[in-house]
Amino acid sequence: MISEVNGSRLFYVREGQGPENLLLFHGFGQDHSVFLSLAKALSSRYTCYVFDLYFHGESVWQRNEQPLEKEDWKKIMALFLEENQLQKFSLAGFSLGSKLALATLEAFPERTTEIFLLAPDGIKTSFWYSLATYPHLFRKLFKSMILHPRRFFSLASTLQTAGLLDKGLLRFAGSQMNSEEKRKRVYLTWVAFRHLKFDLEKLASTINHHRISTTLVTGKFDKVIRSENMAGLIRHLQHHQSTVIDTGHNGLLTHSTVFDVMNKTYADGHQHSKNQGDIPGSA
Repeated sequence: MISEVNGSRLFYVREGQGPENLLLFHGFGQDHSVFLSLAKALSSRYTCYVFDLYFHGESVWQRNEQPLEKEDWKKIMALFLEENQLQKFSLAGFSLGSKLALATLEAFPERTTEIFLLAPDGIKTSFWYSLATYPHLFRKLFKSMILHPRRFFSLASTLQTAGLLDKGLLRFAGSQMNSEEKRKRVYLTWVAFRHLKFDLEKLASTINHHRISTTLVTGKFDKVIRSENMAGLIRHLQHHQSTVIDTGHNGLLTHSTVFDVMNKTYADGHQHSKNQGDIPGSA
């Protein structure tokens, strides 16, 4: 199914027939399929709507380098909610997808019942992301790396040698920049999403006022989104559940604890899971 606004298309699939609604947004370099096993496992509780982010899967952002503004997103999601006659819903975002989950919460706080943030991007913006996407000069340099990848790998290697870039993070970046198509997606996604920033104190005030159940899940060995990066939001929240799992970044998506947390079968409070099981029903 597709919601279309001003020529841009937002693709999503529906899974399950549960009494509650859950909107899921995947991470960078993925598509909706990464959430299908989880959506099926949660299908008795939720009717899941699993989206493709712009520049991923079948979703299309027509305006290329023109940023997606929060007001744009509100109009797009208002159409989606009307099309599917959704009054109340929960949200879940993994990594980059958390930016869209948070933007949806900001736009419709009175309709949001809970939010699950899995290794969320958007809580703490890295210096390098800001450098690559905001100043015009550096944005041009970053764009040039699409056609001249040696510049990127040379810069990344220098930063790693200087201790400014973790080796594991360098490997992750390399896997997302090893073809021209991937490099173009990196650039366009970062630039188009660059205005999806959040005032954490204001965001927390909205969550507190509307009593939106908030759960943060991070990986103990994640080099991309670290658990300590959540502090900027957590200190403003009156209530939340924070869970740290013994896994890396992408490992969160297939870990059984994520299913337990979202299915409300996990104990309340801050937890450390040592189980390495897969999500029930996942391949």
